[in-house]
Amino acid sequence: MQTPYAEPSLSYTAELLTAPSQNPQTALSRACSAGDHGYEGDRDGASPLNRLARIALTATVAIGVLVAGASAALGLPRDTSSSARTVTTGVVVVNTRLAYGGAAAGTGIVLSSSGEVLTNNHVIRGATAIRVTDVSAGRTYTATVAGYSVSKDVALLELRNAGGLQTALMGNSSGLEVGGRVTAVGNAGGTGTLTVKAGKLTGLARSITIDGEDGSSTRLTGLIETSAPLRPGDSGGPLLSDGRVIGIDAAASTSLRYPDGGGEGFAIPINSALAVASQVETGHRSATVHVGPTAFLGVSLGRSDVRGQTVRGALVDGVARESPADNAGIDANDLITSFAGRRVTSSTSLRNIVVQVSPGRTVRLTWIDPYTGTNTASVRLVSGPPQ
Repeated sequence: MQTPYAEPSLSYTAELLTAPSQNPQTALSRACSAGDHGYEGDRDGASPLNRLARIALTATVAIGVLVAGASAALGLPRDTSSSARTVTTGVVVVNTRLAYGGAAAGTGIVLSSSGEVLTNNHVIRGATAIRVTDVSAGRTYTATVAGYSVSKDVALLELRNAGGLQTALMGNSSGLEVGGRVTAVGNAGGTGTLTVKAGKLTGLARSITIDGEDGSSTRLTGLIETSAPLRPGDSGGPLLSDGRVIGIDAAASTSLRYPDGGGEGFAIPINSALAVASQVETGHRSATVHVGPTAFLGVSLGRSDVRGQTVRGALVDGVARESPADNAGIDANDLITSFAGRRVTSSTSLRNIVVQVSPGRTVRLTWIDPYTGTNTASVRLVSGPPQ
């Protein structure tokens, strides 16, 4: 009998499996910019965001290959055997329009027949519109974000006007053993066609580090490692054992080279993901779980270093027009040092503070302008894309 195996000290650098959207006619064509549309990403409805470019509070993640891929025409699962239909039951395709322009695609897992869908946070991060397609039924729904956890990389979506959906069969991620056979299902390549990959469970309690372009980093721990070849677009899809979901496909080793079939991947244990979903459902916001609409400041952040020297604060790379930050007078190259009465030491700390504040709240903001020195202003936060 195999014994449980875990190496909590073992750490990897990986990439989240997301990729740009593709048009079914021309692979390189881009989806419409979010500046031409209203915001559809939060539970409470639309909040207009016009001509937003690179306004997510944190920069695009690049560490494993987060498995979200290009958006394209939808299709039926390639493997039409009864086994393939069984493992794809309750699996949906997630397409997003992004605040900074373009689109991305990933996968989701149906939790309830009324339209609760589990996916990775990075799949919907920065999205101004989310659409979820039940490939087997050929139906597409508009989705809102009920809540999410950045640190756990888990998000819970709610589909509008959904009913009678087939749900995925949940398993238990406790007591897993290395060597067991697993199956990964996802929207590989963002084609809209569900694919099925077989592999083995190769490790437990793995840790990976995701580095952002703004100098921030996110560490995911307690992950399941698998030899199933994950590819961009698979993010948010199920990792199954004996037909039951034991994890959510999330990232892959940075050593991967596509499109030759992917490589060693990582999944979030389903018990951990369901705990986040349960917290969101109960409306219990915490330091690690955000519930409801997301507050929007309107800045993109750069690396917090000047001539190789790290500075204490969040360095502003750009400001969205007519955003709270713009109205306060913040500009590129300013350094935010305090937000809502709390000290800001890095882009990561600012992101963590902002995500805990509700839209509509007025807070005090302090920043250093390289020309005028220290400035302070009150800003009223609005609703924006999930972080």
